[in-house]
Amino acid sequence: MSEVDMEKLEALAGKVIGDVAGALSLYMAYLGDQAGLFDAIDGEGRLTVEQIAGKTGLNPKYLHEWLGSVSAAGYVTHHAEDDTFSLSEEQALVFGREGQPACMQGFIMAVVSQYEENKKSVDTFKSGKGRPWGDHSQCLFCGTDRFFRPGYLANLTENWIPALGNVEEKLKSGAKVADVGCGQGSSTILMAEAYPNSHFVGIDYHAPSIEEARRKAHAAGLENIEFTVATAQDFQGDGFDFACIFDALHDMGDPVGAARHVRESLKEDGTFMLVEPMAGDSYAENMNPLGQIFYAFSTTVCTPNSLSQDVGLGLGAQAGQKRLTEVLNEAGFANVKRASETPTNMVLEATA
Repeated sequence: MSEVDMEKLEALAGKVIGDVAGALSLYMAYLGDQAGLFDAIDGEGRLTVEQIAGKTGLNPKYLHEWLGSVSAAGYVTHHAEDDTFSLSEEQALVFGREGQPACMQGFIMAVVSQYEENKKSVDTFKSGKGRPWGDHSQCLFCGTDRFFRPGYLANLTENWIPALGNVEEKLKSGAKVADVGCGQGSSTILMAEAYPNSHFVGIDYHAPSIEEARRKAHAAGLENIEFTVATAQDFQGDGFDFACIFDALHDMGDPVGAARHVRESLKEDGTFMLVEPMAGDSYAENMNPLGQIFYAFSTTVCTPNSLSQDVGLGLGAQAGQKRLTEVLNEAGFANVKRASETPTNMVLEATA
């Protein structure tokens, strides 16, 4: 047994304390979101505990403790001179203001969902067996949609689609589009709203998510959109001008088969846009906070879902462009390039 380096031990223990503080702060942020606290404080200037209690109807004793935690975390601003609390513009954007690109509450909700059903995660991890997407809590489905939606809103029609060769022109004039693995339909709906002359088909194998997508499309009054329950390997239809998969190919048991079916459903001059988590091609390139987060979700969500399906390739959320390109090449896409990117996503354009 090697000698313990006390400085390294203390540094590591200190990091763990910081991580524990962060984990609990996320939970407090989730509580505040579910109770409407960030929205209640936003734009109201400095408020006392009692004033916040009056605005929200919440127990001031609970608020006293909650405010202490989130203020220590920097999520809410505490003014020591008069013991009041306020929300800065930056805090409001990160913890409130639903739909804004900076809002992190969807991400936080997805994290909470993993703690909510931690026993299932432990059992799955120890057994080595798969666990399908539908076996998770509703909190994960809502959180995932809520987190990705602002990013799609900010980038999908403004940056990603315009970066693809002649796709935007087709969508404006009228094209047939398949959004595979669409979840609750946010990406499909955004495109249908932006390109009214085109027809969009949202496809997902998770029936409850498709029901929610249909509800959202109906509420938006969209007539150029439909949603269907099917897997990426067996959805119906062909002659698509454009197909896309958002943050879902790596979750699939048979991503090669899924991409091959997409290729077969496209016209000869069709384009496939694959949006995947940002990642390098090696462990070393992913040793950063974003890699830490994506590897964690991949451990409890993405890889178990893949292993629950036929083939069970288990690409993982940090597959990287090189591995994804190999998958697309094997599926029949000869030309693959990175068309665009954000800090959290890479956008690959694939053609025959």
